[in-house]
Amino acid sequence: MTILEETTGALLSKGDQKDILDLYNKIKAAEAKLVGPDGKTQFLPSNLYSFLCALLGDLKAGKSVTILQNNAELTTVEAAKMLAVSRQFFINLLEDRRIAHHMVGTHRRVYARDVLVFKARRDSERRTALDTLARAEHKEGLYDKVPLNDSDSRQ
Repeated sequence: MTILEETTGALLSKGDQKDILDLYNKIKAAEAKLVGPDGKTQFLPSNLYSFLCALLGDLKAGKSVTILQNNAELTTVEAAKMLAVSRQFFINLLEDRRIAHHMVGTHRRVYARDVLVFKARRDSERRTALDTLARAEHKEGLYDKVPLNDSDSRQ
């Protein structure tokens, strides 16, 4: 008995099983391709195809997407926007040597990869801190309590 027969109860003839297996193997072996408006075809590596599918899925879900090279140089304004902080706060991070930077004339520049590493580290630290806080509140029995509103406490 095949897996399909076990899960669906459908009985397949040997010919149907062979056809399904052949179709599966063709789909599995098929290469993704990009076809331009002029009919020109460009085959895509499987990792690029997977990336494009994920990208299109995010766009379809209404998410914003930015494609950025790791070695792209960013201004302090661009990097601050990536981190959702003020430019001055970002400059303080640079001066504290928390993010590597270099000078182009009199202007600071950072590599996108360095900003993304900092962001990942910062986000991880925040998640850890929030998890610790939630565990402490749960241990003290405060986690599921709702605080009183100002209007409730005056009554």
